[in-house]
Amino acid sequence: MHRRNLFMGLAAGIGAMLASATRSRAAQAASPDASKVVYHLADLDKVNFVLGNIKNHYEGVGGPSHVKIALVVHGPALKAFQAAAANPIVKKDVSQFHGEGLELNACGNTMKAQKLTLNDLLPGFVAAEQGGVVRIAELQAQGYLYLRP
Repeated sequence: MHRRNLFMGLAAGIGAMLASATRSRAAQAASPDASKVVYHLADLDKVNFVLGNIKNHYEGVGGPSHVKIALVVHGPALKAFQAAAANPIVKKDVSQFHGEGLELNACGNTMKAQKLTLNDLLPGFVAAEQGGVVRIAELQAQGYLYLRP
């Protein structure tokens, strides 16, 4: 009888450990990953502020190798990234950040509304064909933290 109790206790302990590990993995899958961040930019007057935030983010975590950042731009803010009209500071920052791995997404709906193609934008942008907000939701589903400064 003593062996049976010992076996039942052991089986219950193993079951509890497995259940705990499964809950832990599920919680990790549902939790955003601090090493992946999506910045949402729609306001033209916040372009320099957001680019400054991205610079500070890279510096704060020890460089671009420690975080994956995506920038999703739509609405009026996209005008600041038109190659022909972008100010030199925006051009420099975008070029540097893209070279460091920043993912640049331009809302496909905004591009259509503003009659823009990727060739009209600074180098490095990709079109979020289904829309900027859809791209943000996709990134969040992949564990990206959402920031809208």
